[in-house]
Amino acid sequence: MKCPLPTLAAAAALLALGACGKPAPEVLDTNPDPMANELANRAPVELPPAIKAESTLRCKDNSLVYVTFFQGDKQAVVRTAKNGTPTRLTAPTAGEPLTAEGGWKLTGTPASITLTRPGKSELTCKS
Repeated sequence: MKCPLPTLAAAAALLALGACGKPAPEVLDTNPDPMANELANRAPVELPPAIKAESTLRCKDNSLVYVTFFQGDKQAVVRTAKNGTPTRLTAPTAGEPLTAEGGWKLTGTPASITLTRPGKSELTCKS
C-alpha cells in the first residue's frame, strides 16, 4: 500500500505557490444601484410616534369620545364612535392645541380633554 502523505504534501505546496504573486481579483459592479446617490444624500426619516395612551372619555352631553394619544404630544387620533372614522389631529410643537382641517381642535390629557368639532359646540370630556 502506498502512503498518500507525500502526494498530499506536494499538492498543498503547489497550491500555496500558485497563489503567490497574484494580485487580488478586482471586483467590478456590473449592476450599480441607480438611486445610490439619492439615497445617500436624502434627509433622515422620522419614525411615527409610539402610542402613549388610549382613552375613552365621557363628555358633558353624555356622548363618548375615543382618543389615542401619541408620544411627543404632537399627534392624536379622535373617533366620535367606537368604530367611527378616525380623525388625526396634529400640532407643530408639543404643548400647542392639536388641530385638523375643518375646525377640529383638541387640548388636554388622557384623563380630561376639551374638543371642538366642525359645526358643533365645544365639548369637555373626562375619563
